Amino acid sequence: MLFTSYQFIAFVIISLILYYLVPKKLQWIVLLCMNTLFYVYAGISGIIFIVTTIVTTFFGAVSINNEKEKCADYLTQQKDVLTKEQKKDYKLTSVRKQKIYLALPLIINFGILAVLKYTNLFIVTFTSFNTVDFILPMGISFYTFQSTGYLVDVYRGIAEVQKNPFRYALFVSFFPQLVQGPISRWNDLKTCLFEYHDFSWSKIQSGLERMLWGYFKKMVIADRAAIGLATIQSDCQTYYGAYAFVGMILYAIDLYADFTGGIDITIGVAEMFGIKLPENFKRPFFSKNIAEYWRRWHITLCAWFKDYLFYPISMSKWMNKLSKKLKNTVGKAVGSRFPVYFSSLTVWFVTGIWHGASWNFVVWGLLNSLIMLISQEFKPLYDKADKKFGYRKFKYYKVFEIIRTTAIVCSLQMLDYYRNISEAFKMFFSMFTSGNYYEVFTKGMWNIGISMPDYIVIAIGVLIIFIVSMLQRKCSIRQRLSQNNYCVRYVVFLLLFLAIVVFGTYGIGYESSQFIYNQF
Repeated sequence: MLFTSYQFIAFVIISLILYYLVPKKLQWIVLLCMNTLFYVYAGISGIIFIVTTIVTTFFGAVSINNEKEKCADYLTQQKDVLTKEQKKDYKLTSVRKQKIYLALPLIINFGILAVLKYTNLFIVTFTSFNTVDFILPMGISFYTFQSTGYLVDVYRGIAEVQKNPFRYALFVSFFPQLVQGPISRWNDLKTCLFEYHDFSWSKIQSGLERMLWGYFKKMVIADRAAIGLATIQSDCQTYYGAYAFVGMILYAIDLYADFTGGIDITIGVAEMFGIKLPENFKRPFFSKNIAEYWRRWHITLCAWFKDYLFYPISMSKWMNKLSKKLKNTVGKAVGSRFPVYFSSLTVWFVTGIWHGASWNFVVWGLLNSLIMLISQEFKPLYDKADKKFGYRKFKYYKVFEIIRTTAIVCSLQMLDYYRNISEAFKMFFSMFTSGNYYEVFTKGMWNIGISMPDYIVIAIGVLIIFIVSMLQRKCSIRQRLSQNNYCVRYVVFLLLFLAIVVFGTYGIGYESSQFIYNQF
């Protein structure tokens, strides 16, 4: 059920009516039922996988919690009987059991994810067998990460266990975020998912406004840019050089408008139910370096990798032992840096493979990591140069940093949409070696499925996004508009609605393109 389909709009309206008509104590049950219908509509064959995830992580968390309580009760009752060593041994035994309860659901769920998403990559890379057509359940990466994050938080003692399996199922399967995130934490949603919500026109209006903004990005900008991009991708023998440059710009626009538009719709729908989801973007194209960019782009995914992969690896006991050994054998510089470097490369390898089951995504992820690590190594040199010349105090240098970061990000993204490593590098270098810029920018760019009016619409749309981003540096644009009278507010969003109706890429026989991040 695409966010841009009439079925989805009807589904949300029906869900809202039922949600606010039933007694408040039943609201979360209505929401759970609607989640189930949403997932069944996407394909009943996928139900077994999300149910498996819910059951295994739920009972894993409950078992961990029960073992913790059992250990605490036993030690309290026997505190005057047991020796210090006996208490220590009992605690170690209890922790081992908790680790088993943690490990089993993790193995099951990441095993399912690995088999469904990466079996064909393994077959193509290492064997000569035919690939297998697996059914990939909707949102499997997102609900797997969200549920296992909860399980780990219970093990760490930073999240309370939920003992009602149906309430937990609502957390895992909340339908707006099931398609493409954001990846929420239990501590952030445990209250608003289950508390009573009165009908509020202001919440409905605010959610609709956020949804309209998302539809504008998706249907007016992203889907229009995607048409030209598809043409450029289709034939690298014809569309190289300046075409590759145009494609690089179009993909950056397409990906940003598509993904942020989808997240805006998700957050807007949740807001109408009185549920607050975490923000997933914070003006990423205002970043001055790649590390900052990834703190602003897909924030919840990056935070998940940091908390559940980077820190566990870099701060583990075996890593500390290895680091000490390297300090003694190779040198202090290498030993102290190795945990960060190894953990970073591991995280970005996994980030790449998460984005797609092909080696181009792995190269994309590792290149991001290498650029950040190299930049980190050169930081003392940059600081020394700045201390001598003071170039960082100039306003235009910050503009240069933003342009430089954007150029690097857009160049790396070529590994995403070309999907072939050698082809991506070939197209990248063709931008600097080809002499077809005059030909492309005078007539060629009008022959890729995008007309002059389309380019104007895309340019105006990007300008509007830029202006809104600038205005939102201090507070939400919706908050700013809410401080004006109703006429101003309604006129602005009426114009936005009309822009979607008039300039949206849809029509008879047209099916709005799938959101890019749905595939992950």
